[in-house]
Amino acid sequence: MLSVYSTARLGSVVACAATLGCMSTPPQVAAGTSTTPPPATARVIRSDSLPEMNGKRLEVKLIEVSYPPSGASRAHSHPCAVFGYVLEGALRSQVRGDTVATYRAGETFYEPPNGVHAVSANASTKEPVRFLATFVCDSTRPLTTPVP
Repeated sequence: MLSVYSTARLGSVVACAATLGCMSTPPQVAAGTSTTPPPATARVIRSDSLPEMNGKRLEVKLIEVSYPPSGASRAHSHPCAVFGYVLEGALRSQVRGDTVATYRAGETFYEPPNGVHAVSANASTKEPVRFLATFVCDSTRPLTTPVP
């Protein structure tokens, strides 16, 4: 289970990223213009509950995945909750028990821990697909395990 400290720490990381308030250096301003940068905008793209986790080993990993035209991976599972965000192209995806879905640039998906990712493939035969997979983990096991 997440400790109060771990939950607060994770919340501050997410809040920092969501509001863009964690920039280490201010943006450069051209001479003769206002020194007040325009306000940032933020929107919730996806919100899902996380499973019970051990907050002592909590870790977040952001992985960029690319498939060439017609590219795919074999069936696999992840020990962690995975949030996906498609950057470009179209991704066909299915976690065993769900229907096959196609996600396009700007869309998100969720995979529960240990769910069997039966389909993970580029939906196009002509264009690549690129997406971000955010793993929220509480173990040091490998992120991906093949499934026969």
